[in-house]
Amino acid sequence: MNLMRKLTAALAVSVALCTAAYAQDILLRSSDTHPDGYPTVEAVKYMGELLKERSAGRIAVEVYHSAQLGEEKDTIEQTRAGVIDLNRVSMGPFNGLVPETRVVSLPYIFRSVEHMHKVMDGDIGADILSGFEAHGLVGLAYYDGGARSFYNREKPINSVEDLKGMKFRVMQSDIFVDMVAALGANAVPLPYGEVYSSIETGVIDGAENNFPSYESAKHSEVAKHYSLDEHLIVPEVLVMAKSSWDKLSADDQALVKQAARDSVAKQRELWAAREEASRKMVEDAGSQITTPDKQPFIDAMGPVYEKHVTDDKLKSLVERIRAVQ
Repeated sequence: MNLMRKLTAALAVSVALCTAAYAQDILLRSSDTHPDGYPTVEAVKYMGELLKERSAGRIAVEVYHSAQLGEEKDTIEQTRAGVIDLNRVSMGPFNGLVPETRVVSLPYIFRSVEHMHKVMDGDIGADILSGFEAHGLVGLAYYDGGARSFYNREKPINSVEDLKGMKFRVMQSDIFVDMVAALGANAVPLPYGEVYSSIETGVIDGAENNFPSYESAKHSEVAKHYSLDEHLIVPEVLVMAKSSWDKLSADDQALVKQAARDSVAKQRELWAAREEASRKMVEDAGSQITTPDKQPFIDAMGPVYEKHVTDDKLKSLVERIRAVQ
């Protein structure tokens, strides 16, 4: 009887130890709308490698690329609900949820990519990340999304007048819709995955995005005219479900935050190389790239700022960004 009790007790301890060991293993599911190999996808994979190494294998990241878990609008809700742990998302879909993201989504708010880096790497960027927490998300880091420009199937765009009456897909963001309207064109909000077929069938004339997206989504096959107006230089954001974050110990939270920050340099390095390669690929494939004078485009943005920068907090944020040298 004593032997049986000892064996039962030993088995209970063994089960408890195994359960504890299992509980220490953390798998974070991460979503991205872009295809495998894209700089944002590879950056989150790199973050996972850092976490695995620094946690002695306890924490792992599984990246679901190519919108396997849904388009960005849907995955934001899934992340807020804790169904998805990590999510790399464009800033536009957050404009209606986190007011501060509207400012960095404004056309021509950043003078250059370097200006954007300096702003987002500093106190302004940290302040904006803190705004996600009230919405069930923890902001971890910013990635590069490049400069977005218009492309279409019809003609070269050399001036604001050339845009008039054309139909362009935009992300589901009021700012992007109003930006296109201010230029005299028609904005059509569509999920990213529907852009190719919509251009091909003439539902829309074109879209706007950076070179890597234009190339990797094969939009260059159906829209050969790319106008380098660079109306938006919008950072992308890596967020975590607050419910997933709260399950982590303070030490593991620090590991996740640091790994995310350390993945930024890797993403920027990959992005710069990919941007250059993508531009060459689409040019070699026959895309025509034009560079219009930006000032008339900038001058047309007054109504967009008036409509979307309405309270003192957002106005102050615009001035703070413009003051960064």
